[in-house]
Amino acid sequence: MNSRGDLNTEQQNPNSRGIDSMSVEDILLTINKEDESVASAVNKVIPAIKLTVEFTVNSLRAGGRVFYIGAGTSGRLGVLDASEIPPTYYAPPDLFIGLIAGGDDALRRSIEGAEDRPGDAAQDLIPYGINEKDTLVGISCSGAAAYVVAALDHAREKGAKTVYLVTNPDPYSLTKVDVVIHADTGPEIVTGSTRMKAGTATKMILNMISTTTMIKLGKVYGNLMVDLMAVNDKLVDRGTRIIAQLTGLGYDQARESLLAAEKSVKTAVVMETLQCTLPEARAELEKASGFLHRIIDSGV
Repeated sequence: MNSRGDLNTEQQNPNSRGIDSMSVEDILLTINKEDESVASAVNKVIPAIKLTVEFTVNSLRAGGRVFYIGAGTSGRLGVLDASEIPPTYYAPPDLFIGLIAGGDDALRRSIEGAEDRPGDAAQDLIPYGINEKDTLVGISCSGAAAYVVAALDHAREKGAKTVYLVTNPDPYSLTKVDVVIHADTGPEIVTGSTRMKAGTATKMILNMISTTTMIKLGKVYGNLMVDLMAVNDKLVDRGTRIIAQLTGLGYDQARESLLAAEKSVKTAVVMETLQCTLPEARAELEKASGFLHRIIDSGV
């Protein structure tokens, strides 16, 4: 690719050329119409997302980690997705790790020049001791962020699996990786504003990667969030309702069971299903590698 201007995300969108003279409603309808194309762009790269999930599942099963690393909007979306895994799935905070060029300050204010400092990538990753058990997903809508390319190179040198997530047909800056996810979201409503369609596609893909990984690690039963820890009133209520649904207990009894299980929904369900103690329930979950269906569906 000769220049950044050749990127699809840098092209002028013919559907929004006159957007500055549209009514508010027509602007919103135009944005919404363009957003309809995002799911289709993501659908076309599901084979690459599948390979990525195979890497992430294998990494976590082997005691490794999943790293998201990006700059600007891409980095913020990676940090967001990683930060939501512990409360949603009662997972350790070091399973999914989000890093952004410019550090945590860049989460709240733009430090756009940080993406052009490749040396910072290794500096940010070195404390984590990235290794062959890990998977690193480098996120760059254009594929032009030197920081992200350097992170991918560093991870590959350390033996980690590497994934390059871009929202163009090809990354602007090519580098050797195991998988390229290239969701071609096309020109933006506001030319070059990749916080829009490209950002939406990125969030969708990261949600797909992390959610599918957690499902394959036994964090979900059916489509129920059984591995949550009830750390606030909302989650106590949700956990209570899940326990009631899976055990047939009334709401008040289910809540008591949740509290007896030290607010672990999955453990409470096992205690009620097997009529066992808290330590016994934990031991059964350990034997089942955390998969609830292996216990309650078999009646073991």
